[in-house]
Amino acid sequence: MEVFHSLVVIVVVIVTTTWAWRLLNSLWLRPRKLERLLRQQGFHGRPYRFLAGDLRENATLTQQARSRPIPLSDDIIPRVIPFLHQTFQEYGKNSFTWMAPKPRVNIQNPEHVKEVFTKINDFQRTANSNPYIKYLVTGLASYDGEKWANHRKIVNPAFHLEKLKLMTPILNQSCNEMIKTWEELIPKEGSCEIDVWPFLQNLTCDVIARAAFGSNYEEGKRIFDLLKEQTVLVIQALQSGYLPGWRFVPTKTNNRIKANYKEIEELLKPVIKKREESIHGRGDNINGDVLGLLVESNYREIREQSNKKKAAGMSSKDVIEECKLFYFAGQETTSVLLVWTMILLGHHQIWQTRAREEILEVFGDKEPDFDGLNQLKVVTMILNEVLRLYPPVVLIGREVPKDIKVGDAVLPGGVQVALPTILIHRDPEIWGEDASEFKPERFMEGVAKATKNQVCFFPFGWGPRICIGLNFAMVEAKIALALILRNYCFQLGPSYTHAPHAIITLQPQHGAHLLLHRL
Repeated sequence: MEVFHSLVVIVVVIVTTTWAWRLLNSLWLRPRKLERLLRQQGFHGRPYRFLAGDLRENATLTQQARSRPIPLSDDIIPRVIPFLHQTFQEYGKNSFTWMAPKPRVNIQNPEHVKEVFTKINDFQRTANSNPYIKYLVTGLASYDGEKWANHRKIVNPAFHLEKLKLMTPILNQSCNEMIKTWEELIPKEGSCEIDVWPFLQNLTCDVIARAAFGSNYEEGKRIFDLLKEQTVLVIQALQSGYLPGWRFVPTKTNNRIKANYKEIEELLKPVIKKREESIHGRGDNINGDVLGLLVESNYREIREQSNKKKAAGMSSKDVIEECKLFYFAGQETTSVLLVWTMILLGHHQIWQTRAREEILEVFGDKEPDFDGLNQLKVVTMILNEVLRLYPPVVLIGREVPKDIKVGDAVLPGGVQVALPTILIHRDPEIWGEDASEFKPERFMEGVAKATKNQVCFFPFGWGPRICIGLNFAMVEAKIALALILRNYCFQLGPSYTHAPHAIITLQPQHGAHLLLHRL
């Protein structure tokens, strides 16, 4: 018995010592080593602070910045990313910050940015340590390696241009319904101040629901209403920070998040099964919507690879996650693009007039069609300039699993990399002294000419992992803008408060109050 007790004590001591050593290494020794290696490479930043790193200061500065709106003419960077802005002021572009015990190196040189986007196996997605994210969305954007390549191959056919062309009537229908809603609010012989932000959010939710579920729109609407609520709840959880194990505490919010997650899955399962059975029987997608296209592509991949005796394809759960990602990314990206476009055109009336004249010249009184959208040169210039100044995602993160050379420096494995989109898009050294000004004419000869073929404009990412829904978002934005400008002229309302802030995407904190006039 004594021998047994001695063995137990020895095992407990070994396990405890091992655990303590690993904890010490991950929370202190490893971060200090990475800091030393970065400083030797010429990077500068604050010394590592145990456990939290720069997170507390980042949160404090962000909270302070959000408490004060700014004039429309002011630079938005100090308000949107105050801590990173302060870091650049103190340490320059070759700097790093601390995301808890992990250093994050900032990269702004266009050649180095290109390397990060191109070498997708060396620069992998940044693992999110907050487990609440999984209750909202995973899917294609969360994967690396073979799983990412397999999912990308399967999802890609759903976003081919010829498929988007077939969805144009869906986009027109949703946009016209929003226009009719505004007509009920605005007097026939007058104007009305409206916060257009919630209307644009509802519009893009409606478009996604129709595009994803087609003829089963009402079935999809319930699912996406749940996803909308889930987005709000998860964002609230992310903003409040995360204590290990807190998600297991049966709070009202936690219970609701888990209930939504389960109900979304239970609602999607029979819809996907129904599509799978239909496609297995017919061999093609008779609905023409994104979900059908996705299931059809997955079925073909499984069938082709089964002949080669190679495992491939996506499970039903994978398909569910891709549907959720399509909703979240598609809805968020397009709604913020539209709201900042309306805000900037409300301020820059000349460009609003030029865009309206072009739309009337191309479409007249007809519904916008896919071929006509390609003729909207001025509208395209405007949208690109909005994406440059107000990119949907202000920073893109990656992680380095092993030592990798970038330019003249060698980044040690274990560090994170940040591509601060909003800083690169507004860098005077790249874009000129007028980098913070709204000048759509800089895109008059296209993106390549405007960027001088550098990777310095990437509102949807760049390279192999560029956003798969890019074309869908741009088609939707052009149709919505065409119908809005054809029916209304608008300007900033007396209640408008300029307060851009980043919560996953770059949003107007206090809405977008515009004065709309009927045409």
